[in-house]
Parts: sequence; C-alpha cells; structure tokens
Amino acid sequence: MLRITSRQNDRIKLAAKLRDRSGRDEAGLLLVEGYREVRRALDNGIRPLSLYFCPELFQGSNEPALISLCGERGADLMECTEPVFRKLAYRDRPDGLILIVPKLERRLEHLTLPPDPLVLVAEHLEKPGNLGTLLRSADAAGVHGVIVCDRCTDIHNPNVVRSSIGTLFSLPVVEAESAEAIHWLKQKGLRVAAATPHANVDYTDVDLTGPLAIVVGSEQLGLSSQWMDPAGLQLRIPMRGQCDSLNVAAAATILLFEAVRQRRLKK
Repeated sequence: MLRITSRQNDRIKLAAKLRDRSGRDEAGLLLVEGYREVRRALDNGIRPLSLYFCPELFQGSNEPALISLCGERGADLMECTEPVFRKLAYRDRPDGLILIVPKLERRLEHLTLPPDPLVLVAEHLEKPGNLGTLLRSADAAGVHGVIVCDRCTDIHNPNVVRSSIGTLFSLPVVEAESAEAIHWLKQKGLRVAAATPHANVDYTDVDLTGPLAIVVGSEQLGLSSQWMDPAGLQLRIPMRGQCDSLNVAAAATILLFEAVRQRRLKK
C-alpha cells in the first residue's frame, strides 16, 4: 500500500486526467467514484486497477472491507491525504473512494437477447446525468439491453457512473451508430417503438409486449428521421399541463414500466 501526500505525485496527475474525455480515451481507463459505484463494479466482474482512498472522507464502516477486496483482486492501493484526494474527486462531497478500471468496450455483437426481449435505445443524448438516470431506470425495469446511438456524451463520464449508481456495470450497455442498430434490431425481429410528442396514440394504448425496442431521443431535437421512418410504432405520453414534453429519462422510465406492466399481465 502506498501513501500519497503530494498533489504533484505522478500517479495523481495521471489519474486526474481521467476526469476529462480526452484523458479517458487516451488511457482507455475510467474513474469510478463512490462506495456503491465501486461495489457494483466489483460485483459485476469489472477488473480493478488502482484504488485511491481517503479515510478522513469515509461515510460508513464498510470501506475497509471493500479496500481489502480491491487489493485481493489485484488493484494497487493508494491512501491519499484529503487535499490529494479532492484533486481526483468529481463529486462536491466525495466519500473517499475512487477506483480506476478499464473502459467498457461493448458492441452489438456482445449483446445476447432472451425470448421476447425488451431493449431501450437512446439517440443523441447530450447530458451525462440524463444518460445515467436512464440506465438506472433500465436496470430497475429489468431491460435486456441498452443501445446508446450516435452518442453526444461519453458513457464513461464520471457523472454517468454516478447518476446510474454504477448500473453502467450491471446492464448490458452497448454503443452503435443508428444505422447499425436499426439493421441489428430488424435482424433480431424486434419491433421499434418511437417515443415522440407528435404521435397520435398514447403509450397506454399500444401493445408493448413481445420483442420490442423503445427508442427515445434528445430533449431538444427528439428522434431523428432515421429512427422515425422505420418505427413500426409511434407513441406519446399525454401532457395535461403547459409543458409539451418530459425529461428524456423520466419519459423512458414511464414507457419502460408500462411495458413491464403489460408483460406481467400477459403472463
């Protein structure tokens, strides 16, 4: 175990670069900050490389066991002073744990679907927080895959990891270009249900059972014609107030759990 007291330490400088996308892309690594997030990464077989920790910032009593587990799995363990740790931390209120792991390299060919799968597709999402919340909802709904298309935000952004509470590691999340994803879904026999406020039918009036991909787009632009044209279904969430649309993560949550409800009733 190494103790680091200087913010100018070479390891700290290299790890701090992972806060930025260019640093993550160059190194092929990402930061996982927080007890729950680190725990979920380990629980899902993610290989730990380096763990930076600061006992002064711990918020519970389970951290030593988690540190030991990281060490058992081959991670370099580095205790940091609070000023050093805060140089790495992405959160305003860090809880004293940051794990460095390899970036996730998942493609469509890695996605295995069961019979009657439910898949979520997200096109052109811009905000890391929205993507992370969407992943959290997908995990809660038990979807069989999430396809991030034509990404505008990096799925390895620490804010994605944080807002997903580490479900980035438990979900089958893959990245693809839209054209590639549309072709793949057609090959797999999934219907495409496009969420749009311009649809003529409410989501509760649409059959969301069977092999299905629910597709959501950015809040600003919605779904592109690339997705709208091949969609066999177009559905909307009726808006009773003055707002004409919901946050994309909120909308996806409503649609996913309606699909779950219908599937449960059909059994």
